[in-house]
Amino acid sequence: MAEFVLKDMVAKRGIADDFYIASAATSMEEIGNPVHHGTRNKLAQYGISTAGKYAVRMERSDYKKYDYIVGMDSWNYKNMLRIVGEDPEQKISLLLDYTDHPRDVADPWYTGDFDKTYEDVVAGCEGLLAHILSNVEK
Repeated sequence: MAEFVLKDMVAKRGIADDFYIASAATSMEEIGNPVHHGTRNKLAQYGISTAGKYAVRMERSDYKKYDYIVGMDSWNYKNMLRIVGEDPEQKISLLLDYTDHPRDVADPWYTGDFDKTYEDVVAGCEGLLAHILSNVEK
């Protein structure tokens, strides 16, 4: 969900060409599967498509490829560190760390509440984008 929300945000600001945004799983359960129907349905309400996306697994090499590696919850955070080995450049964070209320994103896999997850993701993406843009302006 966060991949597509953030892509939508940068596209609406006309800065999509300045970003490479992708998502990857930190576990193996969903590899090769399309975006969950609940996420597709929620994003479709806002005109956001997830067409063509299939789950891939995060790789150790992603650490060098990306400036920011952002997880949704503490489980993702632990898995990301396990995959990359260490975080000397402090690239790894949680999405809601970029808000006034750092915590795990509500996981609809367990809650079934895609509305709450969407709210968390939008807040986190807005905060992350503001953080990135403020660092570019410096």
